[in-house]
Amino acid sequence: MKTRAVRMYGEMDLRLEEFELPEIKDNEILVKVISDSICMSTYKLAKQGKKHKRAPQDIDVNPIITGHECSGVIVEVGEKWKDKYKVGDKWALQPALNYQGKLDSPGYSYRFCGGDATYCIMPHEVMELDALLPYHGESFYQASLGEPMSCVIGGYHANYHTNKQNYNHAMGTKEGGNILIMGGCGPMGLGAVSYGLRFENKPKRIVVTDLDDAKLARAAEVISPEFAKEKGVELIYFNASGDDAEQKLMDLTDGHGYDDVFVYVPVRSVAEMGDRLMAFDGCMNFFAGPTDNQFKADINLYNAHYTSTHILGTTGGNNDDLLEALQLAAKGEINPSVMVTHIGGLDAAAETTCNLPGIPGGKKLIYTQIDMPLTAIDDFEKLGESDPLFAKLSDSCKAHQGLWNPEAEKILFDHFGVEI
Repeated sequence: MKTRAVRMYGEMDLRLEEFELPEIKDNEILVKVISDSICMSTYKLAKQGKKHKRAPQDIDVNPIITGHECSGVIVEVGEKWKDKYKVGDKWALQPALNYQGKLDSPGYSYRFCGGDATYCIMPHEVMELDALLPYHGESFYQASLGEPMSCVIGGYHANYHTNKQNYNHAMGTKEGGNILIMGGCGPMGLGAVSYGLRFENKPKRIVVTDLDDAKLARAAEVISPEFAKEKGVELIYFNASGDDAEQKLMDLTDGHGYDDVFVYVPVRSVAEMGDRLMAFDGCMNFFAGPTDNQFKADINLYNAHYTSTHILGTTGGNNDDLLEALQLAAKGEINPSVMVTHIGGLDAAAETTCNLPGIPGGKKLIYTQIDMPLTAIDDFEKLGESDPLFAKLSDSCKAHQGLWNPEAEKILFDHFGVEI
């Protein structure tokens, strides 16, 4: 079976190549990849090359396939798994394996397994850990976005609060509390807003900060304060660029502070402000992953002692988080579409990954079975003046708050003749 895939040979050395996959073993599964959304973690992998903790040291001669936010259909099942998996079934992937203490992960560590490919082979540990999950939703892109949404969900579940009566931690964000999402107008932050409006520990208020008025305006369009009010939550978008931003943020809580703070950008000053804005028994989740392994920030240990503030960090989600993400998306209770701003084909994946921080907008969604330049959804209308495909895609997105949607995915598949 031939595959086309983006392979990493070294630092910022990603190449789209066609090559032969080996025959699968009895404990492996061959899959067809349909969609893969590009994660900032893959950019960090490309930037670090073999210095990355998940990358093998021989990638220069045995390159790995990149991409891990992927979905598709099963093509061939090894003998060991035939009672559990069937040809034609849709799947989503939980890439955070941690198999027997190893850091190996699809999209980082395997020669024949990754999301930036037309076909790839799932190694035995993926199935042994139940990380190849069944997917019954309408569209493939929602399954791809299940992985980043699972990271968001994992963050909400990992936060905790204490009490002075015993040592039992109350897991999750504080019910009826104040949530602050710092740097929250990017794709992951908007995912966090979407989930916060339906999390069982429903907050009283969610405040989302950014420094860019255009990003704040777009965020308010795709998840409006009016919509949040219908869900019983006060949603405030706040530009934190002013000198008095910290005081104004505190004033939004009537001086109480924030029970749960999520830091979605790896910026020292932001993390330190979040630490200062925590309420009594506040919990700050440093969600953003820095590339600098010496990244540090000052924290107030006086408050940790006297006002019970605490700090943690989460990365990735677990199988339960991914299942929750898939189920909620299928029911329409969360909308992962708010993350997506660009669509492209497999031929755009390598360049997009290497230049990810410099490309504005949110998630870049790759459809691996087609070739298509990376294109902003905002550009569909203009392109549609001369291209019927983009005219159709523009109309579809306009009918869905300007967002990518299952109908648009089907239009794309019909145009390119993608067979499922």
